[in-house]
Amino acid sequence: MAYRREDIEAVRAATDLAELVAEVTKVKRSGRSVMAVCPFHQEKTPSMSIDPARGLYHCFGCGKSGDLFRFVQETQGLEFSDAVELLARRSGITLHRDPEAARRRDRRQVLVDATQRAVDFYVERLRKAPDAAGARSYLRGRGYDKEVVTGFGLGYSPAGGEALIRHLRDHRINDDVAVSAGLAVRSRTGRVFDRFRGRIMFPIYDLRGDPVGFGARLLEGDGPKYLNSPETPIYRKSRLLYGLNWAKSDIVRDATAVVVEGYTDVIALRTAGFGGAVATCGTSLGEEHFDLLRRFTERVVLMFDSDAAGQAASLRGFEHSVPGDLDLRVALLEPGRDPADVVAAGEVELVRAAVAGSTPMLQFRLQTELDRFALDEPEARGRAIRATADLVALHPDAVARHEYAVFLARRTGVQLPVVEDAVAEAVRRTAAPAPRRREAPRPAADGRVKAERELLRLMLANHGGLQGIEYGPDLLSDPVHVSAYELLRPALEGLGPGEPPDLGSLLGGGDDELSSMLSSLALERRPLDEPARVVQTLQAEVLEDRIQVLKREVAGLDPDRDPEAYSERFNELIALERRRRELRSNP
Repeated sequence: MAYRREDIEAVRAATDLAELVAEVTKVKRSGRSVMAVCPFHQEKTPSMSIDPARGLYHCFGCGKSGDLFRFVQETQGLEFSDAVELLARRSGITLHRDPEAARRRDRRQVLVDATQRAVDFYVERLRKAPDAAGARSYLRGRGYDKEVVTGFGLGYSPAGGEALIRHLRDHRINDDVAVSAGLAVRSRTGRVFDRFRGRIMFPIYDLRGDPVGFGARLLEGDGPKYLNSPETPIYRKSRLLYGLNWAKSDIVRDATAVVVEGYTDVIALRTAGFGGAVATCGTSLGEEHFDLLRRFTERVVLMFDSDAAGQAASLRGFEHSVPGDLDLRVALLEPGRDPADVVAAGEVELVRAAVAGSTPMLQFRLQTELDRFALDEPEARGRAIRATADLVALHPDAVARHEYAVFLARRTGVQLPVVEDAVAEAVRRTAAPAPRRREAPRPAADGRVKAERELLRLMLANHGGLQGIEYGPDLLSDPVHVSAYELLRPALEGLGPGEPPDLGSLLGGGDDELSSMLSSLALERRPLDEPARVVQTLQAEVLEDRIQVLKREVAGLDPDRDPEAYSERFNELIALERRRRELRSNP
């Protein structure tokens, strides 16, 4: 039910959040400060802060946050519209439907609804259609019974080319929505046809459990074996992991996530009782995938084949093991066998043993590097030590560097003091700070994180000083901050300077971590910083990231062998350092 915005704001203005909270828990007032015993977790000392003027609350104990509508939703188990109706009756305000708002349904939900309609269509085709007989036979051959097919929402896309688009039209989903959701393709002539044809369909869900895209396996004929949905407003493969919506609770419980190569590997492991498995959606592991997993665990095991491709996939994650905020490990199965094969053979314990005996990523990287050298030759041992010392030098922990030096000494036969000297020299040579990940969260005391949060506070207040200043998500390093920016920026459009966005409506039913952070920032009492200074600080931090990358690139280049590349990087480095000085000298 969509109500006029002015009616919702009238309900908000007529409702005292402190009084509302007092109806369900103990509230303590002290001047402008209002604290309450949080009703969402057991506590004796009040830790829930309430801002009656803005109608916001945040518990510093359990992190629950929101506005007065969210409070009613949480405490009484209601949907947003029901909470509005309850508070409207409580304050004697008459609500009016807003036909225009009803037509302006959330764009994301429109695309999710269309994708869900496609999931249902493909499921039904797999279950009943004669042309899906081959797909049913293939799935039975993999050992997938009805429970597995239903549980994972597997389906079949007809080969004809227009079956889905006709189905969507029958359910009043227009062609533009189908194309935007990645379900259909528009040709140059304007004809719209199904994107997926003659394939087994694997729905891909986001963390909320909403269907956002598909992985599709070709049964026969020409074309790529696997085809994924294109990038859409709801499907961003760099921010999705297949199976994470099912696996997240298992990952938290077991304190371990296992990343495998394919959808069938995830399904095989989950059906065998190994619930913490996820897979990328047709792309290499990237920063944002690891950022996703950090929300649930610090221990991530990469499980790929023992062949060259599997090892290469594992090594691509090496950069993410530095500076060591993740316990990133590698578990290799026997050559030519993937997790699905092992489970099909009834040997799931081999998977458990591989995870239990997984190798730390840096150790795996060192072993792989050493295998390139003939260690029975003195000069080869020297080259091996120089190559691996550079890797060990990346580790920020001196104790760990010592232990890896011992490991190298044992493997190569080179005396430990010689290895330690090589590592120490490599550390001095790369004296620049350990590489800072572009989008990894850093400690709350970090100046950059403070500046990023201050920018979000300015956006929450819709500070007039932001007008005319260019700022974007590229200034933000924390993925939660990026999500907050993407939530707030559209909400500021059309608002006058100083007119804050309706945070409660924006956060309704949203991500708990995001909701907690924004509500906490909105309730901070300290004065806001100058927008220009905050943006300038963040611009300098972005430059700092690039400068550190360039320093490592320059250090690794030989000016005699590749003078052009060296000169290009060096000149860029000088220009960036000059710009950084300008930013920091003009507060």
